[in-house]
Amino acid sequence: MFNKVIMAGNLTKDVEIRYLPNGSAVSNTSLATNRKYTLQNGEKKEEVCFIDITFFGRSAEIANQYLRRGSKVLVEGRLSFDQWSDQQGQKRSKHSIVVEAMQMLDSKESDKEWGIQPSSKSETPTPMPPTEKMVFDPLIEDEELLF
Repeated sequence: MFNKVIMAGNLTKDVEIRYLPNGSAVSNTSLATNRKYTLQNGEKKEEVCFIDITFFGRSAEIANQYLRRGSKVLVEGRLSFDQWSDQQGQKRSKHSIVVEAMQMLDSKESDKEWGIQPSSKSETPTPMPPTEKMVFDPLIEDEELLF
């Protein structure tokens, strides 16, 4: 199956970084994205979605260095389902995104406000090494797609 997620939004908290015993960096934060819509009666609504995101390796270090609470970012990755038991023995679960590439969306003006120095690198997303081997097994042939 194909597991791919692309989301753009604002970080709800600063990036938290830690290092695994093998020295690899892992950083976590949370992304908020919203959808505005109008009901049939004309009432305007807004729906906000919050999701935890995790960066690995060099991208974890880059995220920790340049991203802050409120930063606009586009992330591309895979959806992960985490399960654990809390201190009371209750089973808990949540979905999160394991980031494989990101693009910082803040303007140059907001970068100056944060004191972020411009990069000499291109504006393309930052690729990340895969965290596990991913195999794409297409279920639908291109000719069968409806669009």
